[in-house]
Amino acid sequence: MIRRLGVTLALAALLAAAGAGLLRSTGPAGRTDPVAAVAADLVCPACQGESVADSRSPIAASMRQVIADQAAQGRSPDEIRRWFVARYGEEVLAQPPVRGPGLLLWAVPALALLGAGVAAARTLRARRPADGDEPGLPARRWSPRPVWRLTAAALVCLVAAVAVAADRLTPPAAAPRTDPTAVALGLARDLEGQQRYAAAAQMYQEVLRDRPDDAIRLRLAFALLRSGDAAGAGRQAREVLDHAPESPDGLLVLGLAQRGTSPADAPTTLRRFLAVAPAHPAAAEIRRLIEG
Repeated sequence: MIRRLGVTLALAALLAAAGAGLLRSTGPAGRTDPVAAVAADLVCPACQGESVADSRSPIAASMRQVIADQAAQGRSPDEIRRWFVARYGEEVLAQPPVRGPGLLLWAVPALALLGAGVAAARTLRARRPADGDEPGLPARRWSPRPVWRLTAAALVCLVAAVAVAADRLTPPAAAPRTDPTAVALGLARDLEGQQRYAAAAQMYQEVLRDRPDDAIRLRLAFALLRSGDAAGAGRQAREVLDHAPESPDGLLVLGLAQRGTSPADAPTTLRRFLAVAPAHPAAAEIRRLIEG
């Protein structure tokens, strides 16, 4: 009786430990702040192995702000995570969903514990008297050895299957990473859509360091102009015009920026813009501005 009780307690402790470990690995990290919880579940695209919660890069700071904005709008943590996955792929998650052979790494412990529990239950339980048993004789007990042998063989097979599956899994180092430039560009456009032009300009500057492109420079110039930095917008527009002197958007931004930095030069630049691009979507407004 004492031996049976000890085996039962040991199996119960094993099951409790396995269940607690599974809950710790799959459940929330214990954070009460939803912004911190979601940020911890996302990978900073500009960093190596750092989460958005731990990184100090400008991209991570903007991602945290986007999380805070969406949380303030009433979105749940799962909805915010799905929003990032929809835009940047599952690589943005710190722990992407397990699929394919990797599922064996979760199934093996559960199957092993289940098999051990069944074997222990069959071993510890006395077989009920059969119809042919003589009354007064002790009930025959089921032999535990075949059960334990089968359980051991099953565990060996499961471990072998996990070893084979692990060899076929893609190494973590070879997993694709989210393009930090694409993430920063997407965040900048989102910030512009929220009329947070200063933060958008910061993101465009991050993109421009890795991808010096006139189209991105013009986006930066427009963001600077809308944030009130006319001088910075003018500098960016001049750099574009150095490469493309007839750029309509370059002339437009420069002319609008000059209205705040050098008003006497603004009409000339804006008239040049109208001459280069008379059908531009902003042409009618610029004509009214000049005539006024």
